[in-house]
Amino acid sequence: MCCEKDGEFYASHFGRSNLCYGFYGCRGKHRKLAFFSEGVLMNPMYRQAHFLQSGAKLADLPMHAGREVAFAGRSNAGKSSAINALTGQQSLARTSKTPGRTQLINLFEVNDQAILVDLPGYGFAKVSVAVKTAWQHNMADYLSRRGNLRGVILLMDVRHPLTEHDQQMLSWCRGAGLAVHCLLTKADKLNRGAAGNALLQVRKALTTLHPNASVQLFSALKKTGIGEVHAVLDSWFGFASA
Repeated sequence: MCCEKDGEFYASHFGRSNLCYGFYGCRGKHRKLAFFSEGVLMNPMYRQAHFLQSGAKLADLPMHAGREVAFAGRSNAGKSSAINALTGQQSLARTSKTPGRTQLINLFEVNDQAILVDLPGYGFAKVSVAVKTAWQHNMADYLSRRGNLRGVILLMDVRHPLTEHDQQMLSWCRGAGLAVHCLLTKADKLNRGAAGNALLQVRKALTTLHPNASVQLFSALKKTGIGEVHAVLDSWFGFASA
């Protein structure tokens, strides 16, 4: 299929998937820009994300010239599933039936200018006081001293948002001057009305907890909200808009 005018946009579907790709141009000179899921424009660049390195603390992480965006949240908030959904991969971030098992900071490279950072989950794992204290120190250290950190994606179960640990994370980010975008995950677990009410309540609470933070509904299972998150990531990473 080809458009009649240069610069006109059209989409091309592939097989039985609900994904399709968008192009600009005609006369056989099409430039692939983005893919769609459920009609939402998304950036295909995140599909090339791959594991880079892990570290227990800030000193273990590699130095690089790119930007980082960290993903934080309670151990059962669906953080790994969200990262996999956002990158269009099934097992980039390892999921576990035992929430809180992973205690490392994991880096995933999109390109040499953009790194996704999976922070250890909090508030669920049955670990010692010493481990919890070390986690608090390492997270505060990373958030306050990582110079190329551009923002934090904070994931919270839509049914149980703004736990004590979530509020601690918001406080750390606010103190460090970091941008925060909240994902109310597992939105498919609630009906539309209940999910909408949860969104409004969290948005109201953020005016006090972190006035500059934003929030949205998200479902890794239903692949809803991915386009909104990509728009935030694009802005923080400095990617040109499609």
